Amino acid sequence: MSEKPETSLTEEKQIPAEAPEGKKKKRKGRKKRIFKRIIWTLVFLVVLGAVGWSVYSKLQADYRITYDPYTATTGSISNSLSFTGSVQLINSANYTAPSDCKIREVYVSVGDKVKDGDRLMRLSDGTNVEAGFDGTVSGIDVAKNDEVLTGDSLVTIADFEHMEVSVRVGESDISQVSVGQACKVTVSSADVSFDATIDKIDYVSYTGNNVAYYTTTVKLDNSEGKNIWPGMQATVTIPLEEAENVTVLKMEALSTAPDNTAFVYKETASGEMEEVAVTVGVSNGNYVEIKEGVTSGETIYKVAEKEEEATGLAALFSGMFSNTRVNRQSNRNWNRDGSMPDGFPGGGSFPSGGSFPGGGSNSNSNRTNSQPGGSRGN
Repeated sequence: MSEKPETSLTEEKQIPAEAPEGKKKKRKGRKKRIFKRIIWTLVFLVVLGAVGWSVYSKLQADYRITYDPYTATTGSISNSLSFTGSVQLINSANYTAPSDCKIREVYVSVGDKVKDGDRLMRLSDGTNVEAGFDGTVSGIDVAKNDEVLTGDSLVTIADFEHMEVSVRVGESDISQVSVGQACKVTVSSADVSFDATIDKIDYVSYTGNNVAYYTTTVKLDNSEGKNIWPGMQATVTIPLEEAENVTVLKMEALSTAPDNTAFVYKETASGEMEEVAVTVGVSNGNYVEIKEGVTSGETIYKVAEKEEEATGLAALFSGMFSNTRVNRQSNRNWNRDGSMPDGFPGGGSFPSGGSFPGGGSNSNSNRTNSQPGGSRGN
């Protein structure tokens, strides 16, 4: 018998090799990063939702409006241009010796009023010194028998009854000033005012601070001797517009629409506030004439402040993200606590037809304002 080959009962099995330690760590790190991303995504979504809800709550928030009341009155109002200058002499003369000579006679004293042609002095060379215009002797520099040289000062005459005030008018105002225009001259130090007219305008400009100025002269009649002297400061006021016995209101009581028209708030019978267009007239910067829209004695209002009433989570998140508030006007007539609000503007478009104060009368120069008796309500 032939021998059979021996067969091994033990089969050889392939055992996979163990994974390296580095690959295990990479898998664990990848899982952690994915988990962190999920967590941060959830946190981001929560914060985003909170912010969105906060903004939505703010958009749904109501606010109460506080109004300041003002009462229209009847009065007179005017505006004007005002300029300052100094009092100056028009006629003055200093008489001097025509040659070397001696003073024979002095006929006048300081303060004497003289007429044109009156003798003032007699000199040894036979010359009589005479006044060349009506005026007052303002100074005597010699006495009888004094010897003088050619050109020495003898006597000075000045006209204090007819003087002038020169002021500088800027380029933005000169178009509103003309020769012959009525004006008022006030000398505050003497507590005196004069009615006058513009005598002349020198259109050869003087430039200062990149602005052209034009010298304007006003004659001053001091024939009544009101203690006005050269060098004193004076104010020249030129009236432009004036309205008497009209409805007047404080300028600050007006509100302005985007189209630059003026309006006020009035309270309706139901307690709401409605916008009413007004037409304005003369303004002096503090008060304004109301031609249409408001009558004397009527109380009108202007927004003083708005106070938001937060709802939902708006109050919770109001300090977390921003101090900026986004408000939406409510169409409801009542507050959330059931009480009537302090007046609320109605909807609709901005008023039209009102004209806002402005124009030529509102120049950049100083003004002398006539304030009416209107007052702001309490």
